[in-house]
Amino acid sequence: MPVILLSAPYMLPFIDRFKPVFDHYHIELLIPEVHERLEEEEIIAYAGQFDGAICGDDRYTARVLRACSPRLKVISKWGTGIDSIDRVACTELGIQLKNTLNAFTLPVADSVLGYILAFARQQPWMDRAIKAGEWKKIPGRSLSESTLGVIGVGNIGKAVLRRAGAFGMTLLGNDIIPIPTDFLSEFKVSSVPLAELARRADFVSVNCDLNPTSKHLVNKELLDLMKPTAVLINTARGPIVNENDLVNALMKKKIAGAALDVFEEEPIPVNSPLLKMDNVMLAPHNSNSSPAAWENVHWNTIRNLLLGLNIDPADLEAMRASV
Repeated sequence: MPVILLSAPYMLPFIDRFKPVFDHYHIELLIPEVHERLEEEEIIAYAGQFDGAICGDDRYTARVLRACSPRLKVISKWGTGIDSIDRVACTELGIQLKNTLNAFTLPVADSVLGYILAFARQQPWMDRAIKAGEWKKIPGRSLSESTLGVIGVGNIGKAVLRRAGAFGMTLLGNDIIPIPTDFLSEFKVSSVPLAELARRADFVSVNCDLNPTSKHLVNKELLDLMKPTAVLINTARGPIVNENDLVNALMKKKIAGAALDVFEEEPIPVNSPLLKMDNVMLAPHNSNSSPAAWENVHWNTIRNLLLGLNIDPADLEAMRASV
């Protein structure tokens, strides 16, 4: 009977629902206590005890993977991002790594537009003022007179640009690979160098993957190029933005504001200066929130696990309908 380590935070609250599914496939569960993610030592404590894993952003480093090998055969990541898992080590050790592509495109893109509208129309700040007894007309702007720059024009970046285009925004995109010309033409997007995007955009949305080329891509040099009225939005991965540089830029009014769903350290440290900044909107890595998207990822993650364990998932849809 294969044993799996199930540590995906979005599945753990519903484990009673999925337990009959794993029982059906004669899979035994190891369920650790999880606070946001499992760190290296927490996973190593289970090394040699499990054949597969369903994980969130757990730290499956090369050291961890070597400790769990050769028994570990497959890691099924809940969601899309696999930056916390050493892909090279997985390949070297023969461990299959599976995820769900395009899992949260719609809710994340919606979140970006929500942040843009909040800053453009100043609704959270007017609400705060009027509840404090101030009749304060805070100047806003129309999206049709604003420019959006998207860093990383993959599935999510494209969805953000499509939505912004419907509001009449001027659209800029930047990616390390060529952006399809048909997309640029259809949605009136200009592909520009990163420095030009930073200089021209009123809103800069980070939507690229975290990889060795994108860590601290948004740093002092890039922030210094941005308009003092510009807003940075990051719904991708925390380490893409150098948080210290961002804090300094906000404190020195190099940029006007920021909206952050992700952070270099999660949960955000209680002493982070960001927590006391009035020109910053914060969220707990939750821009993927969507019942429909979560449901799809739950089942695709199970399917990926079964395939990695050489278990036929032919009747998985029937199981889905019954629980």
